Amino acid sequence: MHATTAPLSAAADARAGSSILILTLAAFAVLTTEFIILGILPGLARDLGITVAHAGQLVTVFAFTVMLVGPFLTAAISHWDRKKVFLGVLLIFAASNALSAVATDFWTMAISRILAAATLPVFWGTASESAGQLAGKGNEGKAVARVYLGITAAFVFGIPSGTLAADALGWRGTFWLISGVCLVIALLMWVRLPTLPEAPKRAVGERQTVILKDPKFLLHIALSVVVFTAMFSAYTYLADILERLAHVPSAQVGWWLMGFGVVGMIGNAIGGRLVDRSPLGATILLLSVLGAGMAAAAPAVDTLWLLIVALAAWGIAYTALFPVCQVRVMIAGSKAQALAGTLNVSAANGGIGLGAMIGGATIQQLGLAALGWVGALIAALAVGLALLLMARTTKDCV
Repeated sequence: MHATTAPLSAAADARAGSSILILTLAAFAVLTTEFIILGILPGLARDLGITVAHAGQLVTVFAFTVMLVGPFLTAAISHWDRKKVFLGVLLIFAASNALSAVATDFWTMAISRILAAATLPVFWGTASESAGQLAGKGNEGKAVARVYLGITAAFVFGIPSGTLAADALGWRGTFWLISGVCLVIALLMWVRLPTLPEAPKRAVGERQTVILKDPKFLLHIALSVVVFTAMFSAYTYLADILERLAHVPSAQVGWWLMGFGVVGMIGNAIGGRLVDRSPLGATILLLSVLGAGMAAAAPAVDTLWLLIVALAAWGIAYTALFPVCQVRVMIAGSKAQALAGTLNVSAANGGIGLGAMIGGATIQQLGLAALGWVGALIAALAVGLALLLMARTTKDCV
């Protein structure tokens, strides 16, 4: 019996590992679709005959759609066959990128972005839960972390590579390329992904919404909104900052973004360690570094090494705040972590949308060079809110 059980167990582990890898590839395609527009914003704006600030509102449209539609759509289809859900999401993303590639005006582009945004949280919520179930008891965290490697890969390779491809193929070519990647991964998923476990059944009368009555949890959600507003008020327009302020040739912007992402991998590791010690303490420290990096970027554009230091600090803190915010909110909502995680994704996207709006208004009213200072001011507000939360937590423990 033991001789046959071990190979079967090994085979099951291999199948689970293969399935999680496919979900990681899908995560890469999904996140690249969401954020590729940041790297091609200047060229897209020129071709559509609109300002960069106006084009930046496409980020707002995407983020607010995720925030408003995502939780309801995820709940509505939670009982559907998961493999079919993943295939549907990837096909919708392929169609969305294709529509972006042929768009000739802002509103067609906005519709294409809304299509993808509506299904993005469906993917993240379902993929996280599926990966945990595939890995089995005690390995859920590692499995989810592997899926989220797709995020890191998108920031390090997907978005910068798409930006570089836009220089060779045009921004429309970049969207066609990502559409093709989505189709290839969908085909791989159709052929290689097995039928996935059903969603775990909730106990009768179980109400996860109890966390919504906790004022401290709601403050944590509000903090995520402010944190992501600070992050994206300047990051949305980073390609434009590099091109117009630092005078980086458009053909080289993708390489700079790739460097920003590579440095961010350090931030991902640092954030994971800091958040285990103190979620709020990690948030405050990283917000301080983020604000300093953003504020220093514009004044440093004429001195290469100073610019690199500023961007490195910015990139490390920026990337680290993604997992730190997710863990912080899920700890705060420990009575209903699945709902807490989904609400944090919605809060983050609300902040992304607000950040893009505030950044666009800043460019129009104060100029591109003021973006870092405005982002730093919002980061300072977030630090204040985090300190308030820390004081309340300390008081509750006394």
